[in-house]
Amino acid sequence: MALRIVQLGSERKEKELRFGTVRRPPRGVRKEDYSKLNYYDVWLPILSPSMELMKLGKEGATNEKAWNQFKRMFKAEMNQSEAAQVLNVLAALSHHTQLSIGCYCLDENRCHRSILNELLRERGADIQ
Repeated sequence: MALRIVQLGSERKEKELRFGTVRRPPRGVRKEDYSKLNYYDVWLPILSPSMELMKLGKEGATNEKAWNQFKRMFKAEMNQSEAAQVLNVLAALSHHTQLSIGCYCLDENRCHRSILNELLRERGADIQ
């Protein structure tokens, strides 16, 4: 069993439970099709950047200083009580079930999911 960090819409493993760590659901897709189209089974926006921080994250795609600031601020958001508890649950589940978390970004290295990867590893998650 393990947790994978994925781009939403990508192929999923058999019996994989997928969490969408995005601020907004996919546009133009019916709610009942989210799972069928490999977006997610459960929407988990608490693990996405705040609206204000998303703007900085987009700037960080091409600006190293903005990316470093985004990373620092997103980690602070994720260490807030509720988000931290959700990360702890996912880390624990990763030892017992096949699951994944993800978002839409093409480049994982400049995406909040790379930071979630780091935070989950710090919590002892079994990451594939």
